[in-house]
Amino acid sequence: MKEIKVYRLTILFLLFVIFLQWVFMAGRSKEKEGLRPLRKQPSAVFKGRIAIVIDDWAYNLNNIEMLDRIHVPLTCSVLPNLNYSQAAIEELHSRNLETILHLPLEPHEKYRLEKDTVMVSMDESEIKNIVERDLDSLKVIKGVSNHMGSLATEDVKTMDVIFSVLKKRNLYFLDSVVTSRSVCQGLAKKWGLRFAKRDVFLDNLEDPVYIKGQISKLKIKARRSGQAIGVGHDRRLTLEVLAEVIPELKKEGYKFVFVSELVK
Repeated sequence: MKEIKVYRLTILFLLFVIFLQWVFMAGRSKEKEGLRPLRKQPSAVFKGRIAIVIDDWAYNLNNIEMLDRIHVPLTCSVLPNLNYSQAAIEELHSRNLETILHLPLEPHEKYRLEKDTVMVSMDESEIKNIVERDLDSLKVIKGVSNHMGSLATEDVKTMDVIFSVLKKRNLYFLDSVVTSRSVCQGLAKKWGLRFAKRDVFLDNLEDPVYIKGQISKLKIKARRSGQAIGVGHDRRLTLEVLAEVIPELKKEGYKFVFVSELVK
C-alpha cells in the first residue's frame, strides 16, 4: 500500500514538472513573438513636386491663423500700398512661409485698379520708380508675381523695364498667366531671370467640390511633368480645402515646396 502511494506521488510530481515546462515554453514563445520586428509600411512612391501660391494678402488679416492648419511650405503673394501690407508680410514671415510681391499691373478691363498700378502708357522711369518703391516697402521677399496684368504682361516694353529691376535684385518672376499672349517667359530667358508660371488656378469658383477638382488637375500635372504650381487666393474656403486635402496628397507621394525651388 505504501508503494502505491509513493508511485502516485511520483506520477503527480512528474505531471507537475511537465506542466511547469509547458508554461515556461509558452511564455518564451510569446516573448519571442513580441520581439519580432514590425513590418514597415511601404512608403509612397514619389509622384512629383507641388508649389501652392496664395495670392492677394494684405486686404485684411482675417485668414492668417488658417495657415497654422496647413503644415507644408506655401508661397504667399502680398499686395503693396495697403493698410495691412507690412503686417501681412510680418505674419507670413514669422510662419517661415515664402513671401513675394504681388505687383499690380494694368489689365485689359479697367476696373478696381490698385494704387500705383503699372500702366503700359508709363515711361521707363515711372515704371522703375513704382517697382523699386514696392520692393523696398516689403523687403523680405523672394520674387514677384503679377496682380491682374492681362494687358501689361502682353507688352514687351513694360515687362522689359520690370525685369531689369528684378534681375538687378536677383528676384524671380512668377507669371500668373492671365493672358495666352504673355511675353514674360521669352523676356525672362533674355534677361537670364529665374522664372516660373502658374499651371492651375485653384479657386476661380468658391465651391469646395470645384476646388478639389482643380487640385486633382494639379496632381495630374505634377505627376506628368514632375512639378506643378497651383494658385489660390486669401479666402477661408480655399484654405480650409487645402488643410483638408494636403495630408492625403503627401501620403500619395507628392512633395510640397516653395516656388523658389521650382523656378528655372
